Amino acid sequence: MQLWVQIAIQAGIALAVAGAVLVAVWIIVKALSRRVEWLSPAYEDLRPRLTFFVFVLAVLISIGSVQATDQLWWQISSQALLILLVLSAGFLVQEVVSYSVMRLIDKFEEGDLNDSETRRIATQLRLVRRLANAVIGVLTIGLALFTFPDIRGLGAGILASAGVLSVIGGLAAQSVLGNLFAGVQLAFSNAIRRGDVVVVEGEWGTIGEITLSYVVVYIWDERRLIVPSTYFTQTPFETWTRNSPKVYGVVMVDMDWRVPIKEVRDEFHRFLDTTELWDQRSADCLVTDATGGFLQIRFVASAEDSNKQWSLRCLIREHMVEWVRENYPDALPSTRVIVEKDSESAGN
Repeated sequence: MQLWVQIAIQAGIALAVAGAVLVAVWIIVKALSRRVEWLSPAYEDLRPRLTFFVFVLAVLISIGSVQATDQLWWQISSQALLILLVLSAGFLVQEVVSYSVMRLIDKFEEGDLNDSETRRIATQLRLVRRLANAVIGVLTIGLALFTFPDIRGLGAGILASAGVLSVIGGLAAQSVLGNLFAGVQLAFSNAIRRGDVVVVEGEWGTIGEITLSYVVVYIWDERRLIVPSTYFTQTPFETWTRNSPKVYGVVMVDMDWRVPIKEVRDEFHRFLDTTELWDQRSADCLVTDATGGFLQIRFVASAEDSNKQWSLRCLIREHMVEWVRENYPDALPSTRVIVEKDSESAGN
């Protein structure tokens, strides 16, 4: 009976001290948050895991202060609390790393998202966060396992067995490991970045997520295309924002031979001056072909990004077709048919 009373007293004291520590930390955070703006939101994010870690540590200390090592309940509870302490510490470190990296990402993304350097750094930071969390998770589980005395005693034998198993596992999971290495390669080789506009499997979209094993492409119609990371290291793909988001839009229109080229060119440039979608870098109107009874006219205009380029192409096509129909209807594409009368019909 005295043992349980001692445990209750020790646990009460430890929990009281833990509560006092948490209150002191909260007061310090509130005092410093006036000068350091990010401190208060960081504490709110970390508080659940920090609280759990502190209380587990307090209970473990209270149990450890009781001299009952020969009793089974003490051994089980001490081992369980030690494992909880290691896991909670690992989760707390993961949360600290994630919050710190995401804060850096938010800071970079406050700038110009069209800047390739900004998108490259943000992409690499996201991958660093995932890698760090994975490494911390593996180390945490390893430390939790090594709290068992029998496992610690095996030592080098476990490491040797782990080496053999890793080779066997690597051979059995080549595709998985290939995707993992490809994900790292994509992030640090600057092949693709979050926010890049690409054409994959005939689908036009934007790189939305880059993980260790797959890439998510946001299709323009709000579909999501999930592609293994190895696709981007082994298959050619089209990117519109490798060096800059600025692109050219091309519109091809067939016209009749009677179309007045100079007037069409003048109207094209006049129309571009009326729309904000054109970035005024470049514009041109040329006849690129004259076969099959038609003139093929190519309209080229530049835009700041792919979204504006798409809208600008549609507007150019709509406006020029409507303008030709209203002002030069004879210039619309038409098919000419020559009918020859035979000799008998001519005689009659």
